[in-house]
Amino acid sequence: MIGNLVSLKQLEALVWVADLGSFRRAAQQLNTTQPNVSARIAGLERRLNIVLMHRDAGSVRLTDKGAEILEVARRVLHEAEILTEVAARADLVEGRLRLGVTELVAATWLHQYLRNLKEAYPSLTVELTVDLSRQLDTSLGERALDLTIQNAPFTSNVRGNVVIGDYPYVWAAARGLARALAGVNCVSELTGHSLLTHARHTQSYNELADHARSLGIQTSCFVPSSSLTSCMQMAADGLGVALLPRIMVERGAVADKLMALENLWLPSALHFAARYRHQSARHIAKAAIIAAQTAQAFSHQGQASRL
Repeated sequence: MIGNLVSLKQLEALVWVADLGSFRRAAQQLNTTQPNVSARIAGLERRLNIVLMHRDAGSVRLTDKGAEILEVARRVLHEAEILTEVAARADLVEGRLRLGVTELVAATWLHQYLRNLKEAYPSLTVELTVDLSRQLDTSLGERALDLTIQNAPFTSNVRGNVVIGDYPYVWAAARGLARALAGVNCVSELTGHSLLTHARHTQSYNELADHARSLGIQTSCFVPSSSLTSCMQMAADGLGVALLPRIMVERGAVADKLMALENLWLPSALHFAARYRHQSARHIAKAAIIAAQTAQAFSHQGQASRL
């Protein structure tokens, strides 16, 4: 038996140092100190009589044998999580989940998701980042995030993917302005007002700019913002007409002040997914599934309230 040979904490330290490329960052992730992480790795090397990694200035490089041991360590930790599931002891899963979401999620079903996640993994701490999808995608690819809930297009090369669903857009304005614009059926008829849009280089902005050019509309009336919540609030305050995901208009914080404008051109719907690296711990994959379930339940609640 090898029960006294290695510990799960040593294997966990190896995985995080390898993934993050830093003893300091691994210590932050494991909620411990850098010397403690170093001691775990050194103890593992000593017990196995193998050099697992070279510590160069500012970087960590696995040896060939270290890379082999790393893949075994991932499998062992994966199986250890299955043990907690069989024992119905999800509370034994500890650590931090570095979660990245877009503003759409933050403004709609994020809080319910965090409650559901806490119920599933009581001892798991969530470190939250809210940002544009392209930034989340970069952070996921650089291993700075464990799980992202974001919209396409995706550029990071990860294999973990759970489909959340599509979120269509709608034009919206304060109720008084929306009533005055009730007969409008072309975006060109909105240009007497500020057109509040998501940030430049986002999917919706690029498609709107292309559509505007096809109609001969000057983009000087566009007011792009990195914050959809700000666009929503400005529209509610009567400061323009906003292009927003419909779910934010109907279920957001100022839904009672906004009205959708129908029969207008719209950009492509946002395609959302929960994404993670396929080598990730088992609870991260489960967290992605919980996200999809939460989003579906939230959408069904909205549909029921409109009936």
